[in-house]
Amino acid sequence: MQFKTTQPLGRTIHAGFAAAGAAALILSIGACSSQSQPEGAASENASSELVITAPWSRETAKGQDAGGAFMTIANEGSGADRLTGGSTPVAGDVQIHTVDMTDGVMRMRQLSDGLEIPAGDTVTLKPGSFHIMLMGLKRPLERGETVPLTLTFEKAGPVEVELIVEPVGSQGPDGAGGVDE
Repeated sequence: MQFKTTQPLGRTIHAGFAAAGAAALILSIGACSSQSQPEGAASENASSELVITAPWSRETAKGQDAGGAFMTIANEGSGADRLTGGSTPVAGDVQIHTVDMTDGVMRMRQLSDGLEIPAGDTVTLKPGSFHIMLMGLKRPLERGETVPLTLTFEKAGPVEVELIVEPVGSQGPDGAGGVDE
């Protein structure tokens, strides 16, 4: 599954969604500026063109109040963007986190400024690294279901994805490292 959004900085917002297979859905939102750009304003002409692939999560146990979300975000545009948060109907808060080692102890911490997605680069959100935390879960995430998640980007704005809920212990949507049935 692939989700795509293109956003020329300072001009127009386009958000698109493309699913694997024959079906495709394209959403466009336009917000045009009436101000003209000065000549040579290269940064104003830069754009973020985000391609989000393989969004997934792990099933959670009853009473568990947090879950993780993972995916790959490629910025094929000429301008950097930043993942700043999001929302989902299944959790009270969506936060961007990283994991680091301090004195031999692995610690998770929130990235209060979000996560930069550099122009021409790809950032992978995965267990043990950068990831999204779904805080204050309202119900358990169940294996096999899809969960709506709206990601918020500094430049591209909101982008909707569907998380595929994988088994506990899964390392990705292909089931690598997961518990087989």
